Amino acid sequence: MSQPKKKDSAPPTMQYFAAVLRILREHAGLTQEQLGELMHYTGSAVSAVETCAKPPTDDFVEAAEKALDAGGLLRSAIGFLRLERYPEYFQGFVQLEQEALSVSSYCTQVIDGLLQTEEYARALLRCNYPPFEEGKLEQLVGARMDRKALFDRKPMALTHTVLEEAALRRMIGGSEIMRAQLHHLIECAERPNVTIQVMPLSRAEHAGLRGSFTILEAPDQTTLAYLESHDESILVSKPHKVNPLARRYAMIRSQALGPEESVSFIEQLMGEL
Repeated sequence: MSQPKKKDSAPPTMQYFAAVLRILREHAGLTQEQLGELMHYTGSAVSAVETCAKPPTDDFVEAAEKALDAGGLLRSAIGFLRLERYPEYFQGFVQLEQEALSVSSYCTQVIDGLLQTEEYARALLRCNYPPFEEGKLEQLVGARMDRKALFDRKPMALTHTVLEEAALRRMIGGSEIMRAQLHHLIECAERPNVTIQVMPLSRAEHAGLRGSFTILEAPDQTTLAYLESHDESILVSKPHKVNPLARRYAMIRSQALGPEESVSFIEQLMGEL
């Protein structure tokens, strides 16, 4: 693919950052190699960003900011660049998620992205078809890990997840990765703002059989629902549609194992691996 085509197909913030970086570099009278030296990067790494062949990492942005004494101009792009690391259909949700007072999810097939280890996320994303290119895959893994900032945010956000037993038994990445993932769930459950429940397979009939979804409580205390399937998503905001989903989630919680019982259940699954 030619450089113009790469630039044309890149996300808008990435294109803007590349243009500003080039203008600041040329204004400083630096070649790509010279700027790279100041940043402790190669000239080819600078070129890759300026041509939109690769998105800039947070570290790259910070290094360029300091090397060019950009007065915050480059650093201010970090939040927007982070957002563009996510698939387009997911960007609206992740903005709401990071601002939410509470996030309540019900997951049927795989473990909630907020609770995934890096190794589990990478193994899961490798299952995508058509496959992601390696660079894109690592970008998506990094973006998924960035979402964990929600746990330590101030003011504190409350998160609640109900996981189907099937999701816990699905051997994503093999036994070693799954053992680490289950251990991570137990660690997450120790946080005061995180609750994890398990829906056991023995509960054959329950309110969640129609599929996964997430309920968000926004800062203005309105309630939203999010549904996703095969790279398509729906954000539901109308109360007459959200309220039945919220009631359904409450029923799912009541039918699942309690939080302490769920941790014991996960520990038991760990012992089987």
